[in-house]
Amino acid sequence: MDADFSDKNPELAALYSAHIDAVRARHDYALEKGGASHAIVFSGAPLPVFLDDCHYPYQANAHFVSWAPLTNLPLSYIVYTPGETPILIYNQPYDYWHSVPGEPDGYWATQFDVRIVHSIDDVAEHLPRERDNCILIGEINDSAHAMGIERVNPTTFINILHYARGIKTDYELACLRLASIRGAAGHLAAAEAFNAQEPEFGIHRAYCEAVSHTDNELPYSNIIALNQHGAVLHYTNLERNPPDDFRSFLIDAGAMVHGYASDITRTYANGDSRFGELIERMETLQLDIVGRVRAGVDFRELHLDTHRLLAGVLVDAELATGDADTLLASGVTAAFLPHGLGHLLGVQVHDVGGHMENESGTTIDPPSGHPYLRLTRRLEENMVLTIEPGLYIIDMLLDNLRGTPAEGQVNWKTVDLLRPFGGIRIEDNVRVTSSGCDNFTRDAFAAIQ
Repeated sequence: MDADFSDKNPELAALYSAHIDAVRARHDYALEKGGASHAIVFSGAPLPVFLDDCHYPYQANAHFVSWAPLTNLPLSYIVYTPGETPILIYNQPYDYWHSVPGEPDGYWATQFDVRIVHSIDDVAEHLPRERDNCILIGEINDSAHAMGIERVNPTTFINILHYARGIKTDYELACLRLASIRGAAGHLAAAEAFNAQEPEFGIHRAYCEAVSHTDNELPYSNIIALNQHGAVLHYTNLERNPPDDFRSFLIDAGAMVHGYASDITRTYANGDSRFGELIERMETLQLDIVGRVRAGVDFRELHLDTHRLLAGVLVDAELATGDADTLLASGVTAAFLPHGLGHLLGVQVHDVGGHMENESGTTIDPPSGHPYLRLTRRLEENMVLTIEPGLYIIDMLLDNLRGTPAEGQVNWKTVDLLRPFGGIRIEDNVRVTSSGCDNFTRDAFAAIQ
C-alpha cells in the first residue's frame, strides 16, 4: 500500500485540531497547578562538538514536537497562553552555509499565530513581558535561550504533562500507525538483503532506503545483528564485510512520521532447524503476551508472566531444567532475558512517564530482580507500547550463574550449540483498548505484504 507520510496527509489534517485542543487542555491544567500564566516551549539548539565548528545531530525537544510536527526547527519557540491562539516563533535564519527552514506550511500551520524571526535576538519581542509569569520547557545549555525566564522545567508542571502523555490522541495514534507501516517496509527490505547475504552495513542501507531516512532521521540507531552479534542488546557496529556463514539475523529498527516513532524487532534463521523452531516458540510466546494486553492490566504482571512462559520455552528447548517459579526465582530466566518486556511509545521511542503512578510524580518500582523494566503502570486505553520478549546467549550473564544453585539448572551443552546464533527478539507496537489491543505492527506487515 502507498502510505501518505507528508504534511498534506488529509487524515492527519482532520485529526490535528482535536489533538491541539487536547494539548492545550493539558497545558491549561498544568499552568493552573504550577501557578503560571504562560508556557514557553523551546525547540532546542544544536550542540557544538568540542573544539570544532560543527554540531552534533540536532534532536528537537519532544514537548515542542507534541505541539507541532517540526522536528528540524532549532532555536524556535511556542508561546501558549490559555484562551489564546498559540504563537509559533519560527526561526528562519539568514544563512548561506546551511539549508534553512522553508515557509511555514502544512496542516499544522493554521493552528498557530506564526511569527517568523531571522535571529535568536528577535525572539524576545514576541514573548510575554512578565517573564516571572512564564514557565519554560526545554533543554537550556545557553542562558541566552532562556530569555530571562527563571522557572525552567518545574517538576510539578513537567510531571503533569509527562503523565498525561501516556494516553495518545487520535492524531498521535494515526501518526504511530503510519510509522509502523513505514518501519515494516524497511524490515521487509532488510530481510531481502539478509537473504541476499549482504553484510550488516548493506542491510542497514537497504533499510534506510526503504524508509527514506538518513541515519540522523531514524528514531534510534538501527540494530542490524548477524549471528552472534544478536546477543548484544544494542549492537550498532555494522560490519562492512559479510561473515563466513549467515546463521541468523536480528533487526531492531524503527521509523518516524511527524515526530512519532515505530520500534519493531524481528529475528530470522538461515536454514538451521533448531534455531528456527526456537524463533517459532518465541513468536508464540510473544503473541500470547500480546493477547493479554488490555486496559486495567498491571504491566509488571505481564512482564513476570513473560518470564514464566520463557521458562517453559527454555525447558522445551533443553536450555534449562526446572519449573517456572524455580527458574524465575533463581535468576535463570533473567539471564536469558535481561531487559524489560516493553515501554511506552510516542513522540519519543522510550516515551516518558513509564514509571509514574500519578501526575504528582510518584513512581512504581519494577519487580525485584527486574530493574530494567521501563513500564510499570497499569495499562489504560489508548496507551501505545512495545511488547518485546527475547532470549539471548549472553556469556557475561550466564557466567554469573556459575557457583550458584542456578548453575545446575542450565544445560550448558545446548547453550554452546546456540551461542553462534546470538539471540532472538520479537517486538510489536500495540495500542491498548478496553477489551484487548490493536497490533499496529502486525497490521502494517499485513497491509504491505
